[in-house]
Amino acid sequence: MNIKSPEAFRTISEVSKDLSLPQHVLRFWETKFIQIKPIKRGGGRRYYRPEDIRLLRGIKSLLYNDGYTIRGVQKVIKEVGTKKILRNEIENNSFTDNEINTNHDNNNDISHHHLGDGKRKKLMKVLNDLVDLRKKIDQGE
Repeated sequence: MNIKSPEAFRTISEVSKDLSLPQHVLRFWETKFIQIKPIKRGGGRRYYRPEDIRLLRGIKSLLYNDGYTIRGVQKVIKEVGTKKILRNEIENNSFTDNEINTNHDNNNDISHHHLGDGKRKKLMKVLNDLVDLRKKIDQGE
């Protein structure tokens, strides 16, 4: 298989594999986050730019690692912008209530539900088990 340049555009199947997300989730996120704008070619084929992929990684991290809801991530993007998410795609746990609330004097709900470490570990184990099962199904085991 050819290894693409980091600047190369990726198909939805390539992005899906890289991010360990089903393709339908990527399509769904396109409807929820207008900032994700893959280029569509003939037949509606999607090609994701490197910036789209970095943003998707940041969104995935906020949703799956930091416990944000979709509405919470939308609010983070609205308040701090995508550049901050792109810069912090690896360290998205820096999006704490204190950092976001520096932009606001009032105590708005940011739709972020904090999970305890125990619950987070259990959920991550379940998620990893599901990903492993999905791989086995895809391999025909």
